[in-house]
Amino acid sequence: MLAKTKSSAVVGLDGFLVEVEVDISPGLPAFNIVGLPDKAVQESSERVRAAIRNSGAEFPMRRITVSLAPADVRKSGPSYDLPIAIGILLSTGQVPDSINGSLLLGELALDGSLRATQGILPMVAVGKERGIEKVFVPAPNAAEAALVEGVSVTPVTELSQLAGHLRSETMIPAYKPAETNGASQYKLNGNLKRAPDLAEVRGQEMAKRALEVAAAGAHNVLMTGPPGSGKTLLARRLPTILPPMTPSESLDVTKIYSVAGLLPSGSPLIDQRPFRTPHYTISSAGLVGGGAIPRPGEITLSHRGVLFLDELPEFGHSSLEVLRQPIEDKLVTISRAQGTITFPANFMLVGAMNPCPCGYYGDTAQTCSCSLSAISRYQRRISGPLMDRIDIFVEVPRVEYEKLVKPSNSESSETVRQRITAARELQHERFGKGGAVANAEMGPVEVWEHCAVEDSARSLLQMAMKQLSLSARGFHRILKVARTIADLEGHAKIETSHLAEALQYRPRSPL
Repeated sequence: MLAKTKSSAVVGLDGFLVEVEVDISPGLPAFNIVGLPDKAVQESSERVRAAIRNSGAEFPMRRITVSLAPADVRKSGPSYDLPIAIGILLSTGQVPDSINGSLLLGELALDGSLRATQGILPMVAVGKERGIEKVFVPAPNAAEAALVEGVSVTPVTELSQLAGHLRSETMIPAYKPAETNGASQYKLNGNLKRAPDLAEVRGQEMAKRALEVAAAGAHNVLMTGPPGSGKTLLARRLPTILPPMTPSESLDVTKIYSVAGLLPSGSPLIDQRPFRTPHYTISSAGLVGGGAIPRPGEITLSHRGVLFLDELPEFGHSSLEVLRQPIEDKLVTISRAQGTITFPANFMLVGAMNPCPCGYYGDTAQTCSCSLSAISRYQRRISGPLMDRIDIFVEVPRVEYEKLVKPSNSESSETVRQRITAARELQHERFGKGGAVANAEMGPVEVWEHCAVEDSARSLLQMAMKQLSLSARGFHRILKVARTIADLEGHAKIETSHLAEALQYRPRSPL
């Protein structure tokens, strides 16, 4: 007898429906799975066999053929265990055909219980797009699946429970999300007792202002200073001043972390902007993603958040150069023999570096021990094209004793965040439903349309173009930063003071 169930797979970050056909015919006992299955899918035969037997059902000692259609798309992961098992029970008449086109997802343990499965969100989402209104998922994934509106989610703990539900013996109630009373229930860093605050940083007023401008326009930043001056401390507080994520941004980020298997335990929705800090020994594939079946890398995991590269010159040359295209296009494309996959990569790049190998070049308190040639080689580890894609350069000098011991009167992260959120709202109104959502994302046409400069500031802009030997990209980046500074002050046009501050964030000497 032939039985059909529906499941789903993930390619990149997108789901697609898979029809699971189970045929049981006379012959020597065998269990074959066809349709380009990977090793994890092929091993489903052993998991399903043990799960059915340990659930009190009968496993047929006949020839079983399972087809996963479409057959020309490679299938990976253990999420097909549940639809295969139900297909076998349907074929043998142990449960009635009451699935009614529902979506079945989940990995089976040998005792018949269901384990949490990666990528539930995009798989349920594609089911909703194809008209499926009911899904059966492992109980730990029910809250994640319920993020897709308009779908009835049934949480399943074990195979025997689902079999009883299909036979109308013991009905499983649909999952109902917990009430949050409008408050945020889930946090990316929910295990932290207290969030860091910008007010905790003593001194470094120039660097704090630079981070505020960067956050308001989603600009890339490079901080340079001696060891212990507070570069990492500042970077780790940047997420606390970024504007809140919109619902669509939260779903985008949650989908990425779901596919990567990095959703925090008990947290179906990520509503804090990601902050990724890879070590400088990371490979190029670790940054952009890769593998035989491409998986998201650090730049995709930083989508809608911050990618912080500490000790920037220590990263490998090839690792840094792969950042150039994603910074410009906000996408990363990975090509393999099986096809090409595109991942989103709209992130803020924040780098930190010492000015020289010993770290004390230009320091007022400690003498640098490096030769000029060593300093030059160290600074030139970062290529010119990559430096040209950074909007804001800021010096982070040593903090003096008086500022360290004096009580901080700096603004809190929440106060700064309110100004930044207001500036972002101006940008959303300006761009409407266009491609850009922040000033840093403007293209050349949008720069000329939205970065109007007052007549009194044009001479300063012309002089800066000549003296700083700016490329066309560098020229546009100065206008974007100046536009952000004007937004923070609520001005419609870029004034001389806005342009002057933007010019201060350019490197004073070529690296």
